[in-house]
Amino acid sequence: MMRGMNMGKMMKQVKKLQKQMGSDQRNINQQEFVGKSPENLVTVTFTGDHQMQDIKMDPKAIDPKDPDTLSDLIVSATNDAMKKIDSATKNALGKYTKNIPGM
Repeated sequence: MMRGMNMGKMMKQVKKLQKQMGSDQRNINQQEFVGKSPENLVTVTFTGDHQMQDIKMDPKAIDPKDPDTLSDLIVSATNDAMKKIDSATKNALGKYTKNIPGM
């Protein structure tokens, strides 16, 4: 026994936590996260497992003489979506790692 805790009981708790974490991760992966560029000229939709599902561009964002601006808007919208996924993941799974040193 480890300081009064039954090893079998501890292993059951670990397995229960692993099951809960897996469920929480699957839930995040199924959610959709929408990222937007400034002025909402570009909107991207990702699933929680970082798979792009959709991209929409306002015609005002498409200037054949200035493709760099469109690129910047896509990057901005994508980064916004990634931040939302990271935040949701941290909020959902952080409870499992908050007391683990180095996490």
